[in-house]
Amino acid sequence: MRRSYLVVVFMLTVVGLALLIPQPARAFGDAGGFDPRILLTGSQTNAARPSAPGRWSWELVQRTSAPARLRPSLVHASDATITDGPFLYWSGDAAVPALTSAEIAGLRRFFALGGVMLVDDAGVSNEGAPGAFGTSARREIARVLPDSAPITIGADHVVFRTFYLLRRAEGRIAGPKTLEAIVRGGSAQVIFSSHDLGGALARGPTGMWEQPVIPGGDVQRERAIRLAVNVAMYVLCSNYKDDQVHAPFLMRRRALSPHSEP
Repeated sequence: MRRSYLVVVFMLTVVGLALLIPQPARAFGDAGGFDPRILLTGSQTNAARPSAPGRWSWELVQRTSAPARLRPSLVHASDATITDGPFLYWSGDAAVPALTSAEIAGLRRFFALGGVMLVDDAGVSNEGAPGAFGTSARREIARVLPDSAPITIGADHVVFRTFYLLRRAEGRIAGPKTLEAIVRGGSAQVIFSSHDLGGALARGPTGMWEQPVIPGGDVQRERAIRLAVNVAMYVLCSNYKDDQVHAPFLMRRRALSPHSEP
């Protein structure tokens, strides 16, 4: 009798300890961190600046306490796993073909769950005029979300305040001071950058920056990196799939952060 009692106690203890083991936060990727997932459409095989997403995660980890995947994943718009994370990074330097019905359906499922996408034009002109990618990406997003149109968002939008206080948008090129966004349900779900943000982040195996930043050089690059950090924090504090396991912690850090634009 006493032996049976001890067995029951042992089993209950094992079950209790198992329940105490932290579970991965599904909405933030397998590693539970920010994952700047590279969105692929058509015959795309990588981002326009392949090293940029990894550098983006590295900068986020170094500058904040937010977790991030240093080896970001890739996902095709028609893949069922497109809804496995809250963020997509779509970049290019050439026109994209019309999305297929499967790609449109996948992206609609992603947005219906509250996902956020950054559309980054790597082919933008030095004056900030959209390149072939930016123009075609806007056309295709309009097919995915026909009920919504981009609006201009500036320094008063939360994206410019999530960690650093930024007065304007910048990337590899200075471009316009503002971003464009499709706002749905009060949240910016698609953010359009005409600044080649990935170009400012990209860094080669030798540690050298891959692209010159014009016209502002290192100061402009630093501000571009800050904008990327802000976008990541905006995603981490979103309510994708109602999973906000990191939000209270991150919001406390933001409230206490002394960082601001120089």
